[in-house]
Amino acid sequence: MMDTVSTHSPSSTISAGRHVHEFHLRFSDMDMLGHVNNVKFFGYLEDARMEMLHADPLRTGGQPLVGLVVARHEMDYRRPLLPQVQPVRVETWVAEVGRSSFTLRYEVRDDRNVYAEASSVLVAFDAETNRSRAFTESERAFLDRYHATDPAPGR
Repeated sequence: MMDTVSTHSPSSTISAGRHVHEFHLRFSDMDMLGHVNNVKFFGYLEDARMEMLHADPLRTGGQPLVGLVVARHEMDYRRPLLPQVQPVRVETWVAEVGRSSFTLRYEVRDDRNVYAEASSVLVAFDAETNRSRAFTESERAFLDRYHATDPAPGR
């Protein structure tokens, strides 16, 4: 089983308003049942979110989106993710933007299957006042780059 899993470096792109973070599964992601452990999926979402909000803007000369806290995560597992050689990707997009919070939606997938669908609510946070804060115009513009409609159910 170990030779079917690669540790190739991840990559990311933007496609149709979605941020696409591609990576290869690691042997350590597997559990006793031979598929990716459910908790590992949250790590995949975190990696994709950090690429989208922090690393990609820095690579392109932009400003990362900082000062955010996660208020909620929700995940629906659609099918077991088994060891495979081809890359897996997390597609991430902004579904809703409020005054001080936004909702990210994710699909963990490859070219054939959607393995999990998830959402996160992130809140702009002021550490000095210990309260939420309104988004700036530049933060809203950043989020607008990734605004996309949700796919049809069961896509």
